[in-house]
Amino acid sequence: MFRRLLIATNLADGLQRLVNFVPSLAAASIEHITFLHCVPLNEAGAIPRLDTAKVEQAQKILVAAQTAVPAGVTVEVKVESGRPTDVIVKVAKEQQADLLMVSYSLRNDLSEKLFGSTTIDLYRRTPIPLLSVRPQLISTYTTEELDLRLRHLFRHLMVPYDDTEAAQYLVAQVKQRVQQQAHSVLQACNLLWIIDDCDRRDIPREPFIQAAQTKLASVQAELAALNLDVVAEVKSGTPVLAVIEASLEPDISAIAVCGNARNSFLQKSIPSFTQSLLKHSWHPVLYFPLVK
Repeated sequence: MFRRLLIATNLADGLQRLVNFVPSLAAASIEHITFLHCVPLNEAGAIPRLDTAKVEQAQKILVAAQTAVPAGVTVEVKVESGRPTDVIVKVAKEQQADLLMVSYSLRNDLSEKLFGSTTIDLYRRTPIPLLSVRPQLISTYTTEELDLRLRHLFRHLMVPYDDTEAAQYLVAQVKQRVQQQAHSVLQACNLLWIIDDCDRRDIPREPFIQAAQTKLASVQAELAALNLDVVAEVKSGTPVLAVIEASLEPDISAIAVCGNARNSFLQKSIPSFTQSLLKHSWHPVLYFPLVK
């Protein structure tokens, strides 16, 4: 689904382990990988300056990614100073990345402010898809488990769908990426339409369920035409919890969502759904910003 990957790591989030798994990422059709670490400026003294010791330390850790590179794959290592979000957005543009990989950890409110703020900021600013993974999982996988997980990074997507502009754009993006690859790594999708329990309490739900099933069947047919194994389902419940529950049984690789954080209305809807999903889902979350 993606060819040019930028992995932004703080060297304590588990993503630094991926320097030893370049062949695994290559098996997921990644052709160009950039490992990026941002070093804060050394503010000891009157004038902030480059912390050369930390830069050298980071380079020594990340350069291991260039020791076992399969044919046809390019690996670059970048260690830069500056505000992490600014640096990540800049390097992603320079490297023509089509996917950002970052960690997302919410151990407590303080951790969210210190550890999760960069990821949330990226969700608001990135014009390219962003894959968030739990550092707790990456850190605890054995070598064998992590190798397999990375090879199947995009094999099976859970796709929440409600026929909104964002949902239609999400499906279009998935279709486009499958069609661009001669041998797609994506093999299956679970389409899920959630009818919110909090809405229409005094209105019969059956007409809404039937309408959702009809629209979902059409999308299912579109994706199935690309030789994907597609399951479509309509459920009632709280959207985030229903998506998480529906992701427990199938072999889901990631949950795909879409939104436009630059739109003031959507800032109160889709991004809040995404943030809540990030907080509660242990599956990786693949976010497509709605770009017009």
